[in-house]
Amino acid sequence: MTATTTLTARALLLDMDSTIVNSEAVVERCWRRWADEQGLPADEVLRVVHGRQGWATMAALLPDRPMELNMADNRRMLEQETADTDGVVPVPGAPAFMAAIAALPHALVTSADIALSDVRMAAAGLAMPSVRITAESVSASKPDPEGFLKGAAELGHTPEDCIVFEDSEAGIAAGRAAGMRVVGVGDRAAEFAPTAHIRDLTRIRIEALPDGIIALHITA
Repeated sequence: MTATTTLTARALLLDMDSTIVNSEAVVERCWRRWADEQGLPADEVLRVVHGRQGWATMAALLPDRPMELNMADNRRMLEQETADTDGVVPVPGAPAFMAAIAALPHALVTSADIALSDVRMAAAGLAMPSVRITAESVSASKPDPEGFLKGAAELGHTPEDCIVFEDSEAGIAAGRAAGMRVVGVGDRAAEFAPTAHIRDLTRIRIEALPDGIIALHITA
């Protein structure tokens, strides 16, 4: 028997990679190259890359490495990722989901920079939200809540009125630290105890209710 859960909010905050855009192929290619350069097991690296800015992942993996090397590698990897769109597609259900929330308060909150988010959203055929929080907007990477708190503030809503959509451990932790409920998207997200979990965006229906309330009807 199919179970449906309904959550309500006034604003939605969306991660990009693996939440609305499937860029897993590019991420894996770029990070496997970096892991090989550093002599690290690629599979172990790939377990921790999701959700964070690149330099923060490098610092977690190589805590004694000078930060200036991490920042230099981060810039180089962003250039590589921005140039590589092979295999970048929307997460199933993302086009309909983005169309359903187009007129509702929502923001993109991503660890990508402006250039990379432009390229990936375009490659996936998704409209860029008018409010966007990127790597340039924050001083700290997820799991720090700064990005989600800035997104809520720009939309003019309190954290408790916002729902985050995320796929990664770092992102889900950031949403919770911001005092927000979190819908986990994809198989990876199920491990990190989000408020609700969906396999992909085909499992959610958006309904605009009176007084600015957004109803999220979630099918398990």
